[in-house]
Amino acid sequence: MDKIFIDKLVTRGIIGVNEDERDRPQDIVISIELFIDLAPAGKNDDITESVNYRTIVHRVKALAETAGRFTVEALAEDIAGLCFEYPRITQVHIRIEKPAAARFTKAVGVEIFRQRT
Repeated sequence: MDKIFIDKLVTRGIIGVNEDERDRPQDIVISIELFIDLAPAGKNDDITESVNYRTIVHRVKALAETAGRFTVEALAEDIAGLCFEYPRITQVHIRIEKPAAARFTKAVGVEIFRQRT
């Protein structure tokens, strides 16, 4: 399956269960793989037969900045739902990292794989 990828989109938002995490935005790093048949867009050189990744980036960034979720898992599900608003996307792989979540680590986070039902 073909895919469009968005690698390490850095944004800031309120996310976490601890009081200090609820007080101020923190860095959130989001990577997304969108599984989609790209053959029609490639053959016809027509963006309407694909998904505009710039639009997805803007929408995901806005979502992450305003969602105010307690868990990274919930934010990942929100992003998956947003991606499935585009009918051509059949599967998503989402990785979310919180670089400041745990001392002595580069980052911690979650990865989810979802398929259109």
